[in-house]
Amino acid sequence: MKSTIEIPNAPSPVGPYSQAIKYNGLTIASGQIAIDPKTGILDTSSIENETHQILKNIDALLEAGNLKRDNILKCSIFLKDMNDFNKVNEIYGSFFNKPYPSRETVEVARLPKDANIEISFIAGE
Repeated sequence: MKSTIEIPNAPSPVGPYSQAIKYNGLTIASGQIAIDPKTGILDTSSIENETHQILKNIDALLEAGNLKRDNILKCSIFLKDMNDFNKVNEIYGSFFNKPYPSRETVEVARLPKDANIEISFIAGE
């Protein structure tokens, strides 16, 4: 059975979608951008700040789904500028323990609210 995860300590969706869906032991999260859920403000002051806020938002979704970082199986990272890859990769790498989730990183022309990075994930129970 499909159920949604909607929580106050992660940013509200900016469109007609759920923050995350649970189905058959999987949690599939929508892309997270660096919106601070307390203020509703997107912080684009630096790629480092954006990445840290996104990872905080991911932690909030995991907690709401009774999951931990180690439950994440796959991440997708969307970057507006691939020149930010090394900075993002360093922060991202410190967020996880081995074995790391599978992942792809792609450069895109534009992201919602003109964010510089967006990260989505799939987690298992």
